[in-house]
Amino acid sequence: MSGTHSPEAVKKLLENMQSDLRALSLECKKKFPPVKEAAESGIIKVKTIAARNTEILAALKENSSEVVQPFLMGCGTKEPKITQLCLAAIQRLMSHEVVSETAAGNIINMLWQLMENSLEELKLLQTVLVLLTTNTVVHDEALSKAIVLCFRLHFTKDNITNNTAAATVRQVVTVVFERMVAEDERHKENIEQPVLVQGNSNRRSVSTLKPCAKDAYMLFQDLCQLVNADAPYWLVGMTEMTRTFGLELLESVLNDFPQVFLHHQEFSFLLKERVCPLVIKLFSPNIKFRQGSSTSSSPAPVEKPYFPICMRLLRVVSVLIKQFYSLLVTECEIFLSLLVKFLDADKPQWLRAVAVESIHRLCVQPQLLRSFCQSYDMKQHSTKVFRDIVNALGSFIQSLFLVQPTGNPATTNQAGNSNSGGPVSAPANSGVVGIGGGVTLLPAFEYRGTWIPILTVTVQGSAKATYLEMLDKVEPPTIPEGYAMSVAFHCLLDLVRGITSMIEGELEVETECPPPTEAASSPTQSSEQQDLQSTSDQTDKEIVSRTVWEEMVNACWCGLLAALSLLLDASTDEAATENILKAELTMAALCGRLGLVTSRDAFITAICKGSLPPHYALTVLNTTSAASLSNKSYSIQGQSVMMISPSSESHQQVVAVGQPLAVQPQGTVMLTSKNIQCMRTLLNLAHCHGAVLGTSWQLVLATLQHLVWILGLKPSGGGALKPGRAVEGPSTVLTTAVMTDLPVISNILSRLFESSQYLDDVSLHHLINALCSLSLEAMDMAYGNNKEPSLFAVAKLLETGLVNMHRIEILWRPLTGHLLEVCQHPNSRMREWGAEALTSLIKAGLTFSHEPPLSQNQRLQLLLLNPLKEMSNINHPDIRLKQLECVLQILQSQGDSLGPGWPLVLGVMGAIRNDQGESLIRTAFQCLQLVVTDFLPTMPCTCLQIVVDVAGSFGLHNQELNISLTSIGLLWNISDYFFQRGETIEKELNKEEAAQQKQAEEKGVILNRPFHPAPPFDCLWLCLYAKLGELCVDPRPAVRKSAGQTLFSTIGAHGTLLHHSTWHTVIWKVLFHLLDRVRESSTTADKEKIESGGGNILIHHSRDTAEKQWAETWVLTLAGVARIFNTRRYLLQPLGDFSRAWDVLLDHIQSAALSKNNEVSLAALKSFQEILQIVSPVRDSEKPETPPVVNVPVPVLIGSISGPGVNRPFVRTDSIGERLGRYSSSEPLVVTDELEDLNLWWAAWNTWYRIGSESTKPPITFDKLTFIPSQPFLTALIQIFPALYQHIKTGFNMNDLQKLGVILHSAVSVPISSDASPFILPSYTEAVLTSLQEAVLTALDVLQKAICVGPENMQIMYPAIFDQLLAFVEFSCKPPQYGQLETKHIANAKYNQAEWVALNYVPFAEKSLEVVVDLYQKTACHKAVVNEKVLQNIIKTLRVPLSLKYSCPSESTWKLAVSSLLKVLSIGLPVARQHASSGKFDSMWPELANTFEDFLFTKSIPPDNLSIQEFQRNESIDVEVVQLISTEVLPYANFIPEEFVGQIMTMLNKGSIHSQPSSFTEAEIDIRLREEFSKMCFETLLQFSFSNKVTTPQEGYISRMALSVLLKRSQDVLRRYMEDERLSGKCPLPRQQVTEIIFVLKAVSTLIDSLKKTQPENVDGNTWAQVIALYPTLVECITCSSSEVCSALKEALVPFKDFMHPPASKVQNGES
Repeated sequence: MSGTHSPEAVKKLLENMQSDLRALSLECKKKFPPVKEAAESGIIKVKTIAARNTEILAALKENSSEVVQPFLMGCGTKEPKITQLCLAAIQRLMSHEVVSETAAGNIINMLWQLMENSLEELKLLQTVLVLLTTNTVVHDEALSKAIVLCFRLHFTKDNITNNTAAATVRQVVTVVFERMVAEDERHKENIEQPVLVQGNSNRRSVSTLKPCAKDAYMLFQDLCQLVNADAPYWLVGMTEMTRTFGLELLESVLNDFPQVFLHHQEFSFLLKERVCPLVIKLFSPNIKFRQGSSTSSSPAPVEKPYFPICMRLLRVVSVLIKQFYSLLVTECEIFLSLLVKFLDADKPQWLRAVAVESIHRLCVQPQLLRSFCQSYDMKQHSTKVFRDIVNALGSFIQSLFLVQPTGNPATTNQAGNSNSGGPVSAPANSGVVGIGGGVTLLPAFEYRGTWIPILTVTVQGSAKATYLEMLDKVEPPTIPEGYAMSVAFHCLLDLVRGITSMIEGELEVETECPPPTEAASSPTQSSEQQDLQSTSDQTDKEIVSRTVWEEMVNACWCGLLAALSLLLDASTDEAATENILKAELTMAALCGRLGLVTSRDAFITAICKGSLPPHYALTVLNTTSAASLSNKSYSIQGQSVMMISPSSESHQQVVAVGQPLAVQPQGTVMLTSKNIQCMRTLLNLAHCHGAVLGTSWQLVLATLQHLVWILGLKPSGGGALKPGRAVEGPSTVLTTAVMTDLPVISNILSRLFESSQYLDDVSLHHLINALCSLSLEAMDMAYGNNKEPSLFAVAKLLETGLVNMHRIEILWRPLTGHLLEVCQHPNSRMREWGAEALTSLIKAGLTFSHEPPLSQNQRLQLLLLNPLKEMSNINHPDIRLKQLECVLQILQSQGDSLGPGWPLVLGVMGAIRNDQGESLIRTAFQCLQLVVTDFLPTMPCTCLQIVVDVAGSFGLHNQELNISLTSIGLLWNISDYFFQRGETIEKELNKEEAAQQKQAEEKGVILNRPFHPAPPFDCLWLCLYAKLGELCVDPRPAVRKSAGQTLFSTIGAHGTLLHHSTWHTVIWKVLFHLLDRVRESSTTADKEKIESGGGNILIHHSRDTAEKQWAETWVLTLAGVARIFNTRRYLLQPLGDFSRAWDVLLDHIQSAALSKNNEVSLAALKSFQEILQIVSPVRDSEKPETPPVVNVPVPVLIGSISGPGVNRPFVRTDSIGERLGRYSSSEPLVVTDELEDLNLWWAAWNTWYRIGSESTKPPITFDKLTFIPSQPFLTALIQIFPALYQHIKTGFNMNDLQKLGVILHSAVSVPISSDASPFILPSYTEAVLTSLQEAVLTALDVLQKAICVGPENMQIMYPAIFDQLLAFVEFSCKPPQYGQLETKHIANAKYNQAEWVALNYVPFAEKSLEVVVDLYQKTACHKAVVNEKVLQNIIKTLRVPLSLKYSCPSESTWKLAVSSLLKVLSIGLPVARQHASSGKFDSMWPELANTFEDFLFTKSIPPDNLSIQEFQRNESIDVEVVQLISTEVLPYANFIPEEFVGQIMTMLNKGSIHSQPSSFTEAEIDIRLREEFSKMCFETLLQFSFSNKVTTPQEGYISRMALSVLLKRSQDVLRRYMEDERLSGKCPLPRQQVTEIIFVLKAVSTLIDSLKKTQPENVDGNTWAQVIALYPTLVECITCSSSEVCSALKEALVPFKDFMHPPASKVQNGES
């Protein structure tokens, strides 16, 4: 009001007042002078006040009575114009609050007069209103008078006045109460609030009320009096009153000022004592009235219900219940029961409508409903009001359907239309369902022919009534059809919405602030659990509220469900359906949260039934058969609920046709859009409220499964369902409408299971159990037929598992346990999905980042992998393939972090059996390859043994050769890995071993593992070796070969890692075991020819029988073992039973060598050779002072040496240093003594001898199949000897040498098979040794060298060696025989026949001869050589080829024999001369003489084709022999037997005379005469015919002998020449003869010269006589024709002049 106090406003007020007074005085000037005067004095008064006072307004108020007076007088004139002017002025004063109480009283009295005179009624009302609203000066009687004035005006005849007065009355009543409220506000600080008392309080308490309160009290009390048609106490002067108006006023006061009644006992008392009885009294006509009942039946006529009053009463009741329920509990019970009664079918329609509206007002107040429940339903002997209200609504709705509506449809329809805007919050077209013909229908409910439109009555959540607001109507209105139904429908919806939002709101609060003790329990626990857990310590309030909620739900659910189900069935409007479903969903969720299982399941069942086609037989929902479904009550957990059965003649649009999910589907079923809508609700329920579904998951999921099936959704990857084609039967028909929905539905379905991650553990278990049992049903249905199974459950189990990975542990066992069962199902599609789900889950589980991570949670990891292992027990190959693919993917993604899961994963690979098909084996093997190539370093070392086993098992699979071979390759890779990571693996294994040992001791059991006593790392190697060993005897040759090579390579390369003691196991358990098995298989192998190796593979002839293939294996194995014995001898020898092992090995070698298979026998010898190249262990002399202790550097070793513990040296060298390094202080090096070593070698010698004698012994009979050892075998056999001999030479005696000789001789005698000969023999003309022959000579060479450096006692072996060699020399002329075998000469052999070919022994014999010569040159003087007549034997042997000469098989032989003889003699003769006296050589001389004789004068004829050059060359050889005689024999004649010398002389003589065979032609003779040879003989004779000095009688004798021979020879030649000359006539003689005669003539002259020079006493007289005797012959020759001869003759004759002495008396001319 500040505006009225501003100076301008005040100034204006004064001006206005003055002008009003002036106007008044003007008006009254003529008629009413007193008024004029009063007005004028008023002007002066105003001016005076304005002039005197600063506070003008206050002053005005003080003097207001005087100021107002003129205007009151003006009103008294009753002149309209004047009255209006005055009233306006008075109002202006009032509005400026310058009216005092007295003035106000005066004004009211004046107004009363005007009222009674019916003047200016509207102005009056206006003035009263201004007076009462601007200030509070009017009190008590004045106030009551003012109010009565308004009432009086309300009942005038004028309509406008009436209405204005009514409005004013309302405003005034409000003002009175507002004043009271303001007064309370002002006093509330200093006055204690009176306690709210509900008891009767005494009336006199009114006196205690403050002024405004008192006014209000009096007013309200009188209103009650008036409505009750009693006289008022305070409103004096009331003339008439209507009930309707009174009720309206009461309602507005109660509605607007509830605090007044609640805070003041006096007013509360009025409520209880006056208002309620009044209402109940006024209601009576409505209660008693029955529509259509005859009035005569009651004693007094019943008053008809009167719409205006009834409606207003209901409004009052609504307010009373709403605002004062707490004060009026009992009264409200009565009111509520009345309301319920008004809904009865026999009440008038308008009454039912208004009652429904009233109930609606209650339904939107959940707190109120809750109070009802607490106050009535929960009290023992009280009416169950809340339950009755809900049930009444239900019955009301049902009654509307069952009773034909009255009133003609046309009007109702129009009325309906006027009210029905489109349904709120629904899409534009959803309210209209098209039915053919294009007619559009209103949204409506339709049930069994009853069609009720749905009108839009109110916005949801507010109860905006239509008929309760018709305050102007007196007659009951016509209610449009569907109105009551629509309101009742909204009641239900609001009821549900209100209750649930209230309870859920409070539940939220409760869970957000749990009682302190419960803070520990997880907030996700379900409400049931929480309830149990916290009852003990929750506050009473919470327990109370909890019970209230449960009671509320229990009270209302049956009714709600019955009504909603009916409406759902009848609804034809999408929006309505949506609302109904939403209500059912909300209730289901609420029941779930409160743990009310029965009601929850009932609502869920209703939604489920709505989703499925009518009469659909689904066991979960109804146990009865589909036929008798109608009107049966279905029992849910013991409580029976009557369900109105769905009406089948629904006008819903069919949107999908599909097949029912049943074992024998009959026909198709149809889904309507409403079904789909219900389905979406169901999904929504499960999605948002899964946590409270508990056991009803079963219902929900079963229904969804059937719907999904009918709609033809099929699972795709990850478990999501996608629309798929129906597999068999009539295809699923889907309209486009539902087609667009399908992806959405499938999406929601997936989201539903995704949201399972937010469920608590218990709910999750419910979900999983439900899915499992669904799946079990599906499995049962799929048994025994190959129809498409329902995979819904499996797919959803997968989805649920995937989203709950973070707590997979709690659901893993039931989940995978069930899926494993699915995997075993006979239906392949079902099985496949089971496997798909299981493997997806396992993969997801392993990749999920768990807390703590899997690497730290081994138990979880094993749990996750376990089902994978379990799958191995399933025999379906498709499942196993999935399993293996899963393993492969796990390896690729998770291989690095499998840790303790490795044994399981490897077990899966290893579980594949041979009979399980190639693809499975191949996939499994792929996994294994991946493991070996990438993951060995990441797995625990304890798993390595499993890897070895698995790899080995693949090797033994016989489906696919390549896999077997590759797996052997893997074993090799594994061994390399062991080698590289040896130290780490060993550490880890030892640690593990210690732990296991401890565990075993604690349990008191013995630790059991293969190869136990060996350390764990060695056991790992042994397992690897054992596996390879098994593969070495596989039936397939390729596998054997590969495994064998790998086994020996690994032992060879990595054997150094093993502990010393482990070698014992390697030798006996691995190697010898293998050898035994191979030997056995080889000896028993089949000799049948294998045609081809399967497919188009050709087999080489050397492998075309099983026997030959096994032979290869035997070869490989034996070689491998031998190599190990060779390279690891230093490890094996200290092992204690080495000699036994050695014997076993030799035995194997022997049996292999003597096997009748060239390949094996040859290989055996190679192995034999190998083990003989062994270096003996370090001798004492080389041994360091002490065995090296850890870290004593040994220069030879690469790297450091350490003990045999964890870090043994991993070096591959085989240096001595390393060997020493292997034996540290804990394992002292055992150096075997010489003796034992010798024993080993002698054992080897014995074996060698046995092999040699057995193999070279000629068989007794020969046929095609006789086995004759091959050349390479024999060669190898002989080649072994030198190596072996090195070790046994110290004890090698004559006896052994004899044995050796036998073998050498036999070996050389063995013939060759003709088909092999081209490869072994050179062409015949080349003089080359075969390797066997070389070997034999080498063996002898080694021997003789050894004898040479050996001790004296070995020298006696020389002769034996000579014998052996000489025997070989004889082969040149006389090849050896091999038993009875017929051999062909090489030249005649046909290569392709199975014949035996004798070798060309010439080169061998010649080589032997050279060896003999060499040896003899070295050993001629040895005692043994001398004693044993070696020289004689040599000569004797040589005599054969020499005497054969040209008849020798090879020309080279005799030439070599000659040169050898010359060499031997050049050394041997001096020795023989030395020993002349001993007689050791006596027998040699005649042998030698004969040899010379046989050679120089051979009986063999030279070949015809001999060239002159050749002949001359041969002649020169003869000459050499003569030269030898001249240098080596004749000069030493005195040491040589005379006989021998004589023979030589005769021979020379024979040679010096040309002897020619008669058969020669002239030309030939010319060549063939050995001119040079004769000449040489002659010269030799000549040379020895005299000597300058004769030292011994012997010498003299030889020269005498020589001279006489020579002279005799000359005589002969000359004579023969003369004869020839004479005979030949004119013909010249052959050149040779001429030459010879010239030579003789020269010789004669030379001889005479020589004789002359000689001392006369040295020349025998006889000699001279012989010389002179020549002369006549010489003279005879003078006639010869040849000039050459003549000149020579001349020369010869000249020296005779010296004999021309005069004859002396004493000349002797005869014998001397």
